[in-house]
Amino acid sequence: MIQITNLHKTFNRGKANEVNAVKGIDLTINGEEFVVIVGSNGSGKTTLLNLISGSVIPSSGTISIDGDDVTKLADYQRSKWIARVFQNPMSGTASELSILDNFRLAAIRTKAKGLNIGVTEAFKRDVKQRIAALGMGLETKLEQPIGTLSGGQRQALTLLMSVMDECKILLLDEPTAALDPKSAEIVINIADKLTTAYKLTTILITHNLKDAYNHGTRIIQMGEGHILKDIDATHKKALKQSDLFEWFA
Repeated sequence: MIQITNLHKTFNRGKANEVNAVKGIDLTINGEEFVVIVGSNGSGKTTLLNLISGSVIPSSGTISIDGDDVTKLADYQRSKWIARVFQNPMSGTASELSILDNFRLAAIRTKAKGLNIGVTEAFKRDVKQRIAALGMGLETKLEQPIGTLSGGQRQALTLLMSVMDECKILLLDEPTAALDPKSAEIVINIADKLTTAYKLTTILITHNLKDAYNHGTRIIQMGEGHILKDIDATHKKALKQSDLFEWFA
């Protein structure tokens, strides 16, 4: 569970370019929820995700994960709970390393690093099986540098890598924004499957209202640093896709 209480974030406080990005948000996200956050540019949604991840520290308020206060912890200290996939498919992976080596790094992301961190045959079989389930044919290219793949292929693998180290929370920061429609559909469907299979708490930021309608169990609309709408699973089922478009009319 993620518990957010009276959360504020102000950038450049006291300066001419001061920005109040998040304003007194109270929010509870239960375990295994798939929450989709929508909002116009500048609504505060990415800042909220950054606050949850720990890459930005709040000006005031608190954040707890499963009862542990993480408000002042940096992102690397929250990594035992949280994995994150960014908008840019080039982020989050080591371009020059092979697919297999990237998966190995993901698997030991939060673990103590000793001398014995190489790739075993058992690990290779596990990775091959996971990748084969994508149906993209990449299981035969484990030694290929990951930077040579297309954006859609790389983003799909990044999602798979995000669950290699037993995270509880998956943060998706517009992961399909840089992809073509076909690749975007593949990636968002992978996110659905991983959320269910690994019982994750997933938060997706998207500008794609069709994806917001078709995926996730809950929709939050943000505007000017506030939560404007919070639609739970029961009421989401009653929504029409046109209802979401009317929010931004």
